[in-house]
Amino acid sequence: MSASAEAPLPPAERDALAGEYVLGLIEGAEFAAAERRQADDPDFAGAVESWRGHLAEVDATATPIAPPADLWSRIEAGIAGLVTGAAAAPMTAGAASTPRSRFADWWNSLFVWRGAAFAGALATLLLAIGLVGALDRARRQPVMVAVLMTDTSIAAAVVNTYADGRVEMLPLQSIDVPAGKALEIWTLWDRSVGPRSVGLIDRARTTPLRLDNLPLGKDQLFEITLEPASGSPTGRPTGPIIAKGTTAQRL
Repeated sequence: MSASAEAPLPPAERDALAGEYVLGLIEGAEFAAAERRQADDPDFAGAVESWRGHLAEVDATATPIAPPADLWSRIEAGIAGLVTGAAAAPMTAGAASTPRSRFADWWNSLFVWRGAAFAGALATLLLAIGLVGALDRARRQPVMVAVLMTDTSIAAAVVNTYADGRVEMLPLQSIDVPAGKALEIWTLWDRSVGPRSVGLIDRARTTPLRLDNLPLGKDQLFEITLEPASGSPTGRPTGPIIAKGTTAQRL
């Protein structure tokens, strides 16, 4: 690390800065410092690459969202109004001045440049809001879905997997859980490895699943079994299967 390298950051602050850097939310001296940190700090460089990978996945799943048809016409009208108002002020204040001096007055008008800067900032803000909204909608759209069916072919729950690695189960039916029992959620991606528990709940409710470093892909089995309140004593399903289903790519 060079003598001019930035001081190391705590992990949470480092990851937050890497996210802001990748999203283009910092500029000027902060941006230059982040550039230097990326060159000198391998941990920060890794966090930047991780953010780029996450956002690339989100971008790949995002549905294109067109801005309102009148967005640019509204921006242009706002800029035109600011410029027209600024140009009229020096003309009325000095009607006897020459065309050249009137142009110089307009060119040097602080009001004009403030108005133009404001309009540009407004346009940037509107685009940023649209981008954040699009990213948020993409983040909330599942990449893969598994519908867990009962043995009577009733949909009991849905497992959604997202581009950022989140996995969530949403119940579709009320499930009777006797006293002293719990619902345990399992996943199976390789029969030679066997099922792994990814969640334990006392009642049917929306819950995040703990896949941690487990594989996650298409045609992966998820199932719910009825187990003791503390979970399966063997680390494998022991109770009756309440519902099960496999993941499929979301269209």
